[in-house]
Amino acid sequence: MVRTITVGLDGSLESRAAAEWAAREAALRRIPVRLLHVWQPVPERMAQASLSGAETHQYWTERIPREAAEGLRLRHPGVEVTIEQRAGAPAEVLAEAARDAELLILGSRALSGLAGFLIGSVGQSVVARAEVPVILVRADEQAAEGRVEGPAGTPSAATGFRPVVVGLDTGSPDGTVLAFAFEEAQRRAAPLTVLRAWNLSSSQIYAMSAGYDPREDLARAQAEALSEALLPWREKYPDVEVTEESRLGGPAGHLVDAARDASLVVVGRRIRRSPFGMHIGAVAHAVMHHATAPVAVVAHA
Repeated sequence: MVRTITVGLDGSLESRAAAEWAAREAALRRIPVRLLHVWQPVPERMAQASLSGAETHQYWTERIPREAAEGLRLRHPGVEVTIEQRAGAPAEVLAEAARDAELLILGSRALSGLAGFLIGSVGQSVVARAEVPVILVRADEQAAEGRVEGPAGTPSAATGFRPVVVGLDTGSPDGTVLAFAFEEAQRRAAPLTVLRAWNLSSSQIYAMSAGYDPREDLARAQAEALSEALLPWREKYPDVEVTEESRLGGPAGHLVDAARDASLVVVGRRIRRSPFGMHIGAVAHAVMHHATAPVAVVAHA
């Protein structure tokens, strides 16, 4: 199977930003980009109407992916770009296409700087079903996305990447998520911030009311657990600069805060094959909706 990055393209600014991000990632990985345009056939009566006839059909099924591919080839001459068109329900087609991809990249519409991502039903369904990493990209990213400011005060292709951020549960650290984060940091020659968030138990909160504050001891224990969990990964990736952060509080809020200075935020999604539907997980769901940086959702067993 040929390694490739697949992008869901619908002509929106968000999907075009996703295509640009995919081309940059493809250059780092030295693999092709596949622009996948999914269209839903309209009823025959509507297709015969003047506003939704053959001309509109041709625009959506041919012009949008062709123009997007031409633009990517001009801006990223070293990246191979192909086009694929499929008919059907977008969520189902994208989830199916993800099985043959190394990464799936989707655009994500932002309501505002505070609201962050607005993931529609299609995006959420695909993230919940895909077993390859899915990256969600906003449309308002700068051209030199993910890079630090240079001497002139603006980021450019000549400056380094901002940190990659990953959330870690030291109680059950997953190698799939950590490996993805370390690999992305290594490709970018970017620092990696590993964030562990923790909360007080009910008994510890009760102890505080009795006059004993366990937070300092707990913070030390949590930091030691984080260091221990990362030791083999530091040895495996000696060139990656790692920053360990252990914080009191909910993981989603801390990850969203860290995203402001990140080039990529990595979160895990546990694969659950449940008869009651697919689930993303509370932390991944919150980060997807509110982080300002691109978000990689990595499925793990």
